[in-house]
Amino acid sequence: MSLPEIASREEWRRARQELLVKEKAATRARDALNAERRRLPMVEVDTEYVFEGGDGKATLLDLFEGRHQLVVHHFMFAPEGETGCPGCSAFLDQVGQLAHLHARGTTFAAVSRAPYTRILPFKARMGWTLPWYSSYGDDFNRDFEATLEQEGQLVERPGVSCFLRERDRVFHTYSTYGRGLDGLGSTTSFLDLTALGRQEEWEGPKGRASAFGAPAGSERIRYHDEYEE
Repeated sequence: MSLPEIASREEWRRARQELLVKEKAATRARDALNAERRRLPMVEVDTEYVFEGGDGKATLLDLFEGRHQLVVHHFMFAPEGETGCPGCSAFLDQVGQLAHLHARGTTFAAVSRAPYTRILPFKARMGWTLPWYSSYGDDFNRDFEATLEQEGQLVERPGVSCFLRERDRVFHTYSTYGRGLDGLGSTTSFLDLTALGRQEEWEGPKGRASAFGAPAGSERIRYHDEYEE
């Protein structure tokens, strides 16, 4: 096994400072990339998708739960499967307290092609309480390219899609798949994919931090049990 070299504390500190310069440059580059993502155009979703969840049938607008943004995890769970994808399951395991997303007007939900009757026992086994919907019999996964047809067979891939709501109109703003999910799972990592971002004053483009009359993002942070919807 190849291990790091052994060095003195001073040698380590010098090497750490050199790396820090590169880390800060990467952070600035990531901020610029996030701003460019928020400048992407959006597409209105006019298809009437039908999902099934804990409260029965639901539309895409229902998945927002009244909030302005929606982040959907395309969870790989085939209609004939008994259990969900292990990789997608590990991804959901790392998703933390959703109250911090909700405080920024953003809902998180998983969507799978499996019937809800198959999703429910697996969800209970995993101990998850987050919203999870079935798109069984619907074209949602295909339309947002989480399910592809290759050589006459349907192939699934993990992904995340983001949506923005303007009253009763829903817009698709972003999607990413496969390695694009690397590093996701935290509140800020999901917000960075959305059109409104973290809703901080320093973010570009300007004018979105308080687009819906709320204080800037960091000003809203509370203990997760102290938020008010």
